Amino acid sequence: MSPQLRRAAVALIVVVLNLRLAVAAIPPVLGEIERETGLSPAAAGLLTAVPVLCFGAFALLTPPLLRRIPMSRLLLLTLVAVVVGCAIRLDSALAALFAGTIVLGAGIAVANVLVPGLIKRDFPSQAAVMVGLYSVGLSLSGAIAAGLTVPIEHLFDVGWRPAVAGWGIFAVLAVFLWVPQARGGAAPASGPTEPAVGRALWRDRLAWNVTLFMGLQSLGFYAILSWLPTILEDGGVSQGAAGLILSFSFFPAMLSAFATPVIQRRFHWQPALVVAMAIVLAIAYVGLIVAPVGAPYVWAALLGLGQGAALALALGFIVARAPDTHHAAHLSTMAQGVGYLIAAAGPFVVGALHAASHGWTLPLLLLVAGLIPLTVTGFVACREGHVLAVPADAVPVGPTDR
Repeated sequence: MSPQLRRAAVALIVVVLNLRLAVAAIPPVLGEIERETGLSPAAAGLLTAVPVLCFGAFALLTPPLLRRIPMSRLLLLTLVAVVVGCAIRLDSALAALFAGTIVLGAGIAVANVLVPGLIKRDFPSQAAVMVGLYSVGLSLSGAIAAGLTVPIEHLFDVGWRPAVAGWGIFAVLAVFLWVPQARGGAAPASGPTEPAVGRALWRDRLAWNVTLFMGLQSLGFYAILSWLPTILEDGGVSQGAAGLILSFSFFPAMLSAFATPVIQRRFHWQPALVVAMAIVLAIAYVGLIVAPVGAPYVWAALLGLGQGAALALALGFIVARAPDTHHAAHLSTMAQGVGYLIAAAGPFVVGALHAASHGWTLPLLLLVAGLIPLTVTGFVACREGHVLAVPADAVPVGPTDR
């Protein structure tokens, strides 16, 4: 890898860190937000679902944006949106909390779509490694925000609003690092995506399986991200310890997220990874039902291992099942747009079921049941081949993205 490409890789990983920091900062202080603002559990679940809804809704707007704005420059604009959204969250009004979350969620949504396409475009020979680093970056950022938001709040005695909004500093750093790439001096680029490709994907069975796998694994992830601290607090764990346990879950997630693409390259029967992921997550969910505070770090470790593998598989499917950058951008749009709309139901439904049942057994059993369709769609997405069965040289190449 050339020095120029290494700089682009470092900048991209810093960008990736910002795709979860501002989102993962809310769950550790969700109980505090409920007490201070009077939000019901269902409304609090909606707050945690808002970014995921944005991930889905705004992801679908990415192809039209790409026809007007070069990919690298569009990514820069998404980072600016994250900075602005974090700043809005500083306002004391409850509406500002939701508004800031929508703004930063919109920026992250478009960035989510762009990163797999950038990996396919700029790192074709290092795609597996970059997908692994991409997955690790997402898990690491979640661990940082989940584990440090409450300690930062207490250390500086600033309250939950500045503690949550302060993660925007990393977005500012990412803006400065990405500016040289947005100027077009970093790596080869491609032109605008072809609308016909996007329309055809909606009729492609493989594309739908990739999309459903992305949505179902994200549903489980965001449901746990939103409610694990509260589940543990209801069992008697302190607020700070619950945030640390959630943070701890991201470290085994980083391990499995990085290892999964490597294992995929070396073993031919990839469905084994899907089965292993489902079994590990099932054990974790059942553990939280039976003894939530009996062995919380064990359940957190299993959750991390399963969710990290699921995320790496989902992102890997987008890159591997697309023959080129054009298809990768459209498949990423479909998988993340529809997938995150599915995932948005997770935090809200889990919160609503908890409020209705006055317990966590029913919501967690729902997550166990969701592992069945997750496994089935994973089996199909593992099959060799590309969406639409279109070879890369059949896709028209547009003007250079600079």
